[in-house]
Amino acid sequence: MAYNEILSLRVEKQLLQQNINFVAKKMFGGIAFMINDKMCIGIVKNELMLHVLDEEYEWLLEENHVRPMNFTGKIMKGFLFIEEEALQGEEKLLHWIKFGLDFAEKGIVKSKKKK
Repeated sequence: MAYNEILSLRVEKQLLQQNINFVAKKMFGGIAFMINDKMCIGIVKNELMLHVLDEEYEWLLEENHVRPMNFTGKIMKGFLFIEEEALQGEEKLLHWIKFGLDFAEKGIVKSKKKK
C-alpha cells in the first residue's frame, strides 16, 4: 500500500459530507484531492498533506505532529504533512481538512517562473 487508503476514504467521506466537489488524482506515490483546480489535500504514506494559506503556514508549523512538506529534499513552503497521531477521530480530521479547504477557496497557486 503506497498510501493509507483508509485515511483516503475518511477524507473523501468528509469532503462528500461537506458537499465539496473534488477530483482525486494519484500523485507522488499517494493521492491528491483537487478542489477548484488546486491541489490542497492529499495522502502520502500515512500522513495528511495540506496546502495552506501563507498566513496560516508558520503558526500551523508550531502545532504537534505537523512538519513542512519535504518531499524531494527541499521544503515546499505552504505545504504541510500532518502525522496520523493528529488525525484520530473525525472531528480532528475535519479540523485539519478545513485548512486545505480554505486554500482551495482563497489561495493563489504560484506558477513557476520561466527562465
